[in-house]
Amino acid sequence: MRPKSLRVLIPLISILSTLAVSTLIIFMAGRDPLMIFEKMFQATLGSSYGSGQVVFRVTTLVFTGLAVALPFQMRLLNIGAEGQLLVGAFASAMTGAMLPASLPAVAAISLCTLSAMAAGACWALLAGVLKVRFGVNEVIATIMLNFIAQGLTGYLLTYHFAIPSTVHTAPITPAAAIPSFGAVTGWLANSPANLSTFLAIGLALLFQIILFQSRFGYEMRAAGLQPEAARYGGINSGMHTLAAMGIGGAAAGLGAANIVLGYRHYFEAGMTGGIGFTAIAVSLLAGAHPLWIFLSALFFGFLEYGGLTVNALIPKDIFMVIEAITILLVIAFTALGKRFL
Repeated sequence: MRPKSLRVLIPLISILSTLAVSTLIIFMAGRDPLMIFEKMFQATLGSSYGSGQVVFRVTTLVFTGLAVALPFQMRLLNIGAEGQLLVGAFASAMTGAMLPASLPAVAAISLCTLSAMAAGACWALLAGVLKVRFGVNEVIATIMLNFIAQGLTGYLLTYHFAIPSTVHTAPITPAAAIPSFGAVTGWLANSPANLSTFLAIGLALLFQIILFQSRFGYEMRAAGLQPEAARYGGINSGMHTLAAMGIGGAAAGLGAANIVLGYRHYFEAGMTGGIGFTAIAVSLLAGAHPLWIFLSALFFGFLEYGGLTVNALIPKDIFMVIEAITILLVIAFTALGKRFL
């Protein structure tokens, strides 16, 4: 079997196997699997509000999934999308709160998104510099930076920027708010889905072009596949490592456009909810391919919100188990595929 066919079949087989295992788990929990899945579909993709909730989750997962996917092309594991999203969201919210109300919407939204990208990129570059300069494993560095980001934003929020008697910052200026789909088109009414979804689509297409249609992307992938050969060919792997981490961090920070600018309109404690960690699973299921990220994010977004809709019938923790099983199956089938090729 050709490697390209294998890359398509592995996620498909993994999802089908996951559905079979999840059916067994739900049955063992004393519920009818068909009834549970039917209710999930009705409450998510079967309703305008539910579809909007799924789209909202998918949008953030695309941003953070791309943050993991780009460094992975260089065989770098960016486990820090959660921390990069956190600092990006905080920077975006603080920028939006300090902007004058008279500023045009285009300028206000642009400044807030740029601050989110800059914060996420700088946070990821810390791990990149540690990798290039001191040889620190990026997995360790990004995991530790997640904890630092959580502690730093929590401290700044609690002791300096939270509105008294709340756990959130002052709201952003109205001009910096990204309109919802419901307000502009009437679609997905009353849901948090907003126009930042188009930004996620554009970013995925841009990553596709960078990775597979440009010299820069070719050199990046070459440095990941064969570092010694790439170095012999004149490719600066250190520079590409920093670029991959920085661009990935910027993508994670952009998740703030969806959460802060498009929905909450302020920074709040616990607002990311571990999305950056789910992004690792999204990227692995998609094979770190920018365009496949959408389908992978849709699968996990459906599981996350769908699990909430049937929480009265079955614990939503079961769907966290299903997500974990999906990734284990992807890893297992990938290893088997390489063994028998």
